Amino acid sequence: MHLAVIGLGLIGGSTCAAIRRVHPDWKITGYARSIATREAALARGLIDHAAESPEGIGAADLVLIAVPMGQFQSVFAAVARGRSENTVVTDAGSTKGSVVRDVEAVLGSIPSWFVPGHPIAGSERSGLEATNPLLYVDHQVILTPLKTTSPDALAQVTAFWRAQGARVSEMAPDRHDEVLALTSHLPHVLAFTLVHALSDDDEHLDIFRYAAGGFRDFTRIAGSDPVMWRDIALANQAAVLVGIDRFADRLVHLRTMIAQADQDGLIRSFERARAARELFKALSEQGAQHVTETHPSVFQVRAGGPLTGCIRVPGDKSISHRAVMLGALADGVTNITGFLEGEDAIATVQAFREMGVEIEGPTDGKVRVHGSGVDGLKAPQASLYVGNSGTTMRLLTGILAGQSFNATLEGDSSLSRRPMQRVADPLAQLGAQVRTSATGTPPVQITGGQSLRGCHVDLTVASAQVKSAVLLAGLYASGTTSVTEPAPTRDHTERMLNGFGVPVRREGSTAFIEGGQRLTATAIDVPADISSAAFFLVAASIVPGSDLTLEHVGLNPTRTGVLEILRLMGADITVLNPREVGGEPVGDLRVRASALQGIEIPAALVPLAIDEFPVLFVAAACATGVTRVEGAEELRVKESDRIQSMVDGLSALGVVIQGTPDGAIIEGQGAQTQFQSADVQAHEDHRIAMALTVAGLRAPKGVVVHDCANVATSFPNFVGLARQVGFPLDLLG
Repeated sequence: MHLAVIGLGLIGGSTCAAIRRVHPDWKITGYARSIATREAALARGLIDHAAESPEGIGAADLVLIAVPMGQFQSVFAAVARGRSENTVVTDAGSTKGSVVRDVEAVLGSIPSWFVPGHPIAGSERSGLEATNPLLYVDHQVILTPLKTTSPDALAQVTAFWRAQGARVSEMAPDRHDEVLALTSHLPHVLAFTLVHALSDDDEHLDIFRYAAGGFRDFTRIAGSDPVMWRDIALANQAAVLVGIDRFADRLVHLRTMIAQADQDGLIRSFERARAARELFKALSEQGAQHVTETHPSVFQVRAGGPLTGCIRVPGDKSISHRAVMLGALADGVTNITGFLEGEDAIATVQAFREMGVEIEGPTDGKVRVHGSGVDGLKAPQASLYVGNSGTTMRLLTGILAGQSFNATLEGDSSLSRRPMQRVADPLAQLGAQVRTSATGTPPVQITGGQSLRGCHVDLTVASAQVKSAVLLAGLYASGTTSVTEPAPTRDHTERMLNGFGVPVRREGSTAFIEGGQRLTATAIDVPADISSAAFFLVAASIVPGSDLTLEHVGLNPTRTGVLEILRLMGADITVLNPREVGGEPVGDLRVRASALQGIEIPAALVPLAIDEFPVLFVAAACATGVTRVEGAEELRVKESDRIQSMVDGLSALGVVIQGTPDGAIIEGQGAQTQFQSADVQAHEDHRIAMALTVAGLRAPKGVVVHDCANVATSFPNFVGLARQVGFPLDLLG
């Protein structure tokens, strides 16, 4: 592999050092404007060859441009002239909109071989002397590919940063600049400005001498390179100005509260800030765990001994989402326990915080929501970013359809490929104005101020998310809204609306709700998620000698399809201590290893187990005989094409499996199943990652599963619980 690095300062030099550490066989060419810097990089062994210009990159496989924003356009033009036909180019610029404009200015369009990127790492020190081979370990690198970007080029750049220990995510260029303006560029501008303001005072030396540690921490970033930050502020001018205006408005409001001695107002403002800080801290710690401890990008698992013990899997994700949403719309305070502290559910918390709802937590599964009432949400100051959470985006679309303000919903690269027109179309029947992209995918734009009218909606797909979006919009519609689904789906929304004092009537496959009602706050105890439990149910069923108990699992009849399917296959699952908590049936599930049989999965059970099919495919591969799945075309449009993802993964393990348009045909290998060793891809899909990890329990030589970081979206402590019950699970990176 031949790497070329243009710019040998902190970022470029650290990249050279990091690659030297993990790939000592790579050839590295470097360029810096200063001859002394090039010679120093050669002397330190960071590069093998020093180019005399950016065009001198030769036949490099990959080029990283790590120069100040003001130099990017001229450097990129030189690189474009010098690159070979197969050279992939990426950059490390702090603003992506300006990079895209510069590339278009040079070439007229964005070429397939260019992948815009931004490593979020730095130091108070700059230059080659600050080089750190561990600079990117546990740090985020955001890639902002465009529609023209080659998937192969994107994969190569992703692997390049991950090799250095970075956590790689994707984002639209405009969204990147919005986020970084608020979280990086604005703080730097404020730090420079505060120190500048204090240094205007004749007594500033005394001020600095007696400043406490908080001042030192806050102003540390004012020691950064002024030229670099001048270029960043101008390159991201529009977004930085929005951030400054937003901060200035808040500062004026704070000044007024202090001037008026508004004690209650100050407490509310400071408490909300503290809660936001705690959320940021939790996300940061969770993010670090993804790589270093709990959810890295690569799992390795192999066959081992029986699975035993008694565990409680995380709270139900569907119920966690809905508890926050309805609590935010209710009058009064809703206390939630058992909340799933995964990234998806936290995205819902953050979305409502951005619409003015005061939410405390999550802390140890506890969340306290101070409801704003159905008419109390405020317009967010920017697009609402919901990460990977399709539930948040679809249900929130229904809520936002009835608001007085406009809103835009955005998601990560995976969510941005999922269908949202299926929500927009039924909501339009109520009078909502919802727009998606030309392909029916996010971003989703909702125009506020519409007069919604209750009507009847016949759904064309069996989707609890779409049904819920219509019912939630029905809260804001005049008259009665009814929705008929083509097959039964989970009914958490209906049950929880009833719990908040809004009756939802059922007649067969149709649900009815009356508009204009108010919600009353209540207490919610979230049961353990049966979708998360499913991985352990299958694992214990296929590993000889296993005897495992899963506590406090939600047994909602619309969610127990996985239990019925496994029992039809011969699984030994017993419900212990059945009870009802907050309107939801729960129980403890004891599962023991058993000989499974292939079956024709009944059509009526398919929509009741749609999220569990990836791991059910693993059960089928370990059963005796053929298992057939039909009517599961919804799997094609989840976080990945789950049918194809499982066909590819299981085929690599030696399973005879055929994908069909709406399901699969799986030839089980029987009770003595032994899968082949293989490296398999999860395609950034948390359920595929966990399902293939379960499959590895029947592979004597082990299975390596890539792209596992998104496990955190639904099951943040999967690795810990898996190891606790006996999974021989290692983390590779």
